[in-house]
Amino acid sequence: MKPAKRGIVTRRNFLRLMAAGTAGALADAMWIEPGWLTVTRCNVPCKRLPSGFDGLRVGLLADLHFEPDRDDALIEEAVAYINAEKLDLLLLGGDYVSSSSSVLAPLARILTNAKASHGVFAVMGNHDGWNAGHPLTRRIFEKSGISFLINQNSHLHLRGEKLAVAGTDFVWLGKPDPQATLKGIARDTPVLALVHEPDYFDDMTARRDITLQVSGHTHGGQCRVPVAGYAPAKVKYGEKYIYGHHATGNSNLFVTRGIGTSGLRVRFACPPELAILTLRAEAGT
Repeated sequence: MKPAKRGIVTRRNFLRLMAAGTAGALADAMWIEPGWLTVTRCNVPCKRLPSGFDGLRVGLLADLHFEPDRDDALIEEAVAYINAEKLDLLLLGGDYVSSSSSVLAPLARILTNAKASHGVFAVMGNHDGWNAGHPLTRRIFEKSGISFLINQNSHLHLRGEKLAVAGTDFVWLGKPDPQATLKGIARDTPVLALVHEPDYFDDMTARRDITLQVSGHTHGGQCRVPVAGYAPAKVKYGEKYIYGHHATGNSNLFVTRGIGTSGLRVRFACPPELAILTLRAEAGT
């Protein structure tokens, strides 16, 4: 009789543990992780990178999906980290809004405090294109001192070398034009490309080597399977490259988990992220 009784108790305890675990996971996903900022540091080995750019530090912030009064503290914390890092460049990867253009102005008032020694550059995300449009988004950001790129590039002279920062239009129902985006960039000039949707990496690298493309869009899956890191949910134009560093040939891509959420305000095993990327010249290149 005792073994049977111990078996009944064990099953009950197991069910209780399962219930407690589920409740804990839900609490984490709904109330803890969405406001828990993390900083990811990644060295990006770059082939054919001029030695003057070795150690160049680039910040990446994307997918803010800003809601005033709810997200102010999270974005302000990210800006504080950015300024403490004394970055060379800060890149903003799009999706500043979820559904209303009215949030752009209060968001820009926070972002205008973010500084990098050689400037802050931004591109459109698909939500920005659908809900705010190019002229309004660009006007508000540029008024805040942020350079806005739509199928354009800007040449920077730093560390005795030339660097191009290029940004496309959003891909999903937008009008990305890689030819215009890369126009006038010499073949031996390193390129930092901002493209909201990561799967467009293949289109960009079909035209030339991209030293580093940075993207968001996927939220890293937003909810992932712990340990395994698997992201069950995928989004259009973010199915091949979901998170992290990817390399092909002489080109690199980094996809961030982003800051905000889309749909339900939940994150699980996938907290908000400010990415700090350090370019490293590969030996012998």
